[in-house]
Amino acid sequence: TMDNQGYCGESFNSLQSGTSDEDMVEIAGATLDFSVTDDVPPLDREYAGEKSNNQGNCGAVNSTYDAMAEPVPGVGTYEDFNTIDWVREKSKDRDRHREIASKSKESTWALIQSVSDAFSGWLLMLLIGLMAGALAGGIDISAHWMTDLKDGVCLNGFWFNHEHCCWTSNETTFMERDKCPQWKSWAELIIGHSEGAFAYITNYLMYVSWALLFAFLAVSLVRAFAPYACGSGISEIKTILSGFIIRGYLGKWTLIIKTITLVLAVSSGLSLGKEGPLVHVACCCGNILCHLFTKYRKNEAKRREVLSAAAAVGVSVAFGAPIGGVLFSLEEVSYYFPLKTLWRSFFAALVAAFTLRSINPFGNSKLVLFYVEFHSPWHLLELIPFILLGIFGGLWGAFFIRTNIAWCRRRKTTKLGHYPVLEVLVVTAVTAILAFPNDYTRISTSELISELFNDCGLLDSSKLCDYINLNSSKSSNELPDRPANSNVYTAMWQLALALIFKVLITIVTFGMKVPSGLFIPSMAVGAITGRLLGVGMEQLAYYHHDWVIFKGWCTPGADCITPGLYAMVGAAACLGGVTRMTVSLVVIMFELTGGLEYIVPLMAAAMTSKWVADAIGREGIYEAHIRLNGYPFLEAKEEFGHKTLAMDVMRPRRSDPPLTVLTQDHMTVEDVETLISETTYSGFPVVVSHESQRLVGFVLRRDLVISIENARKRQDGIVSTSHIYFTEYMPPQPSTSPAQLKLRSIMDLSPFTVTDHTPMEIVVDIFRKLGLRQCLVTHNGRLLGIITKKDILKHMAQMANRDPDSILFN
Repeated sequence: TMDNQGYCGESFNSLQSGTSDEDMVEIAGATLDFSVTDDVPPLDREYAGEKSNNQGNCGAVNSTYDAMAEPVPGVGTYEDFNTIDWVREKSKDRDRHREIASKSKESTWALIQSVSDAFSGWLLMLLIGLMAGALAGGIDISAHWMTDLKDGVCLNGFWFNHEHCCWTSNETTFMERDKCPQWKSWAELIIGHSEGAFAYITNYLMYVSWALLFAFLAVSLVRAFAPYACGSGISEIKTILSGFIIRGYLGKWTLIIKTITLVLAVSSGLSLGKEGPLVHVACCCGNILCHLFTKYRKNEAKRREVLSAAAAVGVSVAFGAPIGGVLFSLEEVSYYFPLKTLWRSFFAALVAAFTLRSINPFGNSKLVLFYVEFHSPWHLLELIPFILLGIFGGLWGAFFIRTNIAWCRRRKTTKLGHYPVLEVLVVTAVTAILAFPNDYTRISTSELISELFNDCGLLDSSKLCDYINLNSSKSSNELPDRPANSNVYTAMWQLALALIFKVLITIVTFGMKVPSGLFIPSMAVGAITGRLLGVGMEQLAYYHHDWVIFKGWCTPGADCITPGLYAMVGAAACLGGVTRMTVSLVVIMFELTGGLEYIVPLMAAAMTSKWVADAIGREGIYEAHIRLNGYPFLEAKEEFGHKTLAMDVMRPRRSDPPLTVLTQDHMTVEDVETLISETTYSGFPVVVSHESQRLVGFVLRRDLVISIENARKRQDGIVSTSHIYFTEYMPPQPSTSPAQLKLRSIMDLSPFTVTDHTPMEIVVDIFRKLGLRQCLVTHNGRLLGIITKKDILKHMAQMANRDPDSILFN
């Protein structure tokens, strides 16, 4: 590994041109300049002042100026839209650790400091858990209240939602528990009565108006204050965790606006969930709290360990599934996940779930809205419909990814993208107008899923539970399969229409300029399909219990089929088809529903849906969005199966001019400054001489810029004709010659090198596993060229017959 004793950084204003760490080598005619992107400007510059201490210091006075005497501001920090150097960051952290360990033996105070340093990680996890849990509780309560506000208002206090309003009422009946005199619909308030066509139209208009108001507020706030707060944020968090820097994406403005607009977007009735954005919110909390601890503030790799744990916290509070959250972070979002991070994620998820439980946002002592308990066991033959649901989930996942990416690409490339507010308002209007007439789309998606998961008891007043009771002497826990009444068939029709509506509207909703999660809409699609299939199976079993498939286990008067279980399995299958999660998905589902005995059906459905979806297209929705946005992300799950060599990918190519290099002892300050001003490379290899091309080390552009600038300020003798040395010893100079500048301390003496005949699959593996930014190519010890992360991504795109120029930050 690169155990660099000395790196000197640069000041942010001292770089003459916007360079990217990826672009070590200019690409003919297409130099990618990340500093001038047409993306949103970064919102908070709180990182810009970050300083970092390092072993390699800059400044000393002699006839030789050695850039080693004291630290220089800007060392070790990165610019926006650059990739971090994992090896260098880890090495920096090891040096810091060694220093603390050696000092701790000297005095009691140093020992206390070393203990507090070790404890700071756990304290940070505690704070993240508390903050994210509190925010999630607030979001849940506000969204519940604002969703009900579209239907009516509570006279006891406008801040009560429908359920809380009727809790204290003495006039509610068991069959009509949601009707009480304290809760007035808008028609009752405006025209005085709640029956008839005029009342229906009044309620309809109020529903649509509130939805439009909420959506307009959400998109306006995002657009005005935090453009990074839109979408689910998981694709970007995956990219950030892989080492990319997007300034402001996890900043305080994004956190504030995302929290507020998430409530508004969910309340507007759009087909989106709050689960994905809650991961973004938790990661914002993690990033902001990192600034309290020097160890995490100054080290980008350490900060990413914290963000991995924060992602686990996000899922923990979204679904009330702490273990599922840890597994989600491990399986889906994290790039680097050491054991220490696993334990810390576990602790943080626990604290967050505990905080949410103490807030009790749903008033039922559960962490989620759709907690269910099934009592009847499942039979082996039911695996057939479960696997069918898995196949449906895979097909839906592949269909959704294709259509949604096509729609998002259209949004990027046509005029549609210029009118985000109008787009959100049109989609909201269409959603509200089509949703209101159907009971199952009018309610919030979470309530819909809750209703679909529900196991029908004797006392259920829902239309889905309107069966003909033939023999009600049994306890309500074990109701036999019963024939369906007319209301069940009406509910089936409404659910079939709701399914078509959800499938189509979710495609255009995901990716709009409001916070939008995908978990809940996907689960709704699967739950509707599952419930339809479950009711169908139940009626088949009732009327045809003598068929071969039902014989022996489904006798008349027995409770054989649980439609709610089918809904649960369908929800897991569809969510798995879209995101390609497996282990974490099953754990989230059984934590969500408390159905431990249904692990096998869930596993069967999740695995089938993944196989089917993978057969149609390899990418999950988050990977597809990463590729659409052109983020420099090396997918760890993807195999590199081509027989190319390092010499095929490296720059310069055969037709290009030779590689720009520095020599170890033949260049003056003027030569180096000219080289810097004429090129946009982010770093330069150092060789013994132009003739030998034997490699000595590698210097980053900004380290050069800042060291020369610093030397000119600190010592009078440094002029344009001063010689620059990267060697350990310098030849004696005549007294009349100008002062020399020694820059060995800023050179990386152990740059990663491969030979020109190294197979690219090994190079790709090295980049993935070590998180490299660049790698030098040699032949018989002589320097030939350089490979950067972006060269690899372009090469992989080319091999897959995609446009290689799509790999840049759009």
